[in-house]
Amino acid sequence: KNQKKSKIQVEQAVENSLEQVGLTKKADYPARFLSGGEKRRLAVACMLAMELPVIIFDEPYANLDYGGVKQVNALIKRLHEQKKTVIILTHELEKCLGLADKFVVLFRGDKVFDGTAREGLLQKLEQWNIRNPLNAYSKLEDLVWL
Repeated sequence: KNQKKSKIQVEQAVENSLEQVGLTKKADYPARFLSGGEKRRLAVACMLAMELPVIIFDEPYANLDYGGVKQVNALIKRLHEQKKTVIILTHELEKCLGLADKFVVLFRGDKVFDGTAREGLLQKLEQWNIRNPLNAYSKLEDLVWL
């Protein structure tokens, strides 16, 4: 509606975006009855309906159980496959770094690292108050919960 689309275009966009995030069966549910992962998928569906080229996830794993993290990561992976630019802002690298093409570290307002995830894991992350997830996992490929 905000983009001045017709009622039919809005309905089609809503139906398509709910299908993409796996919420078609819950289209008539009030958002307050959805799980944390479903609420995040609903937020993404709103962005998909507007056909935005860039989607930013701000702390997408907050308060999610393992199943919810897996749902969010599967969605992020699908968006990436659809050639969407996905930006994830998180402190929980172990849950998603294996999905990343690029890894950027901001520290005290400055960009202190910009490179691949593999290159980032070779940095002394602790100098920027980041716990290196490889202390608990053996390789980059393990750093994604799917």
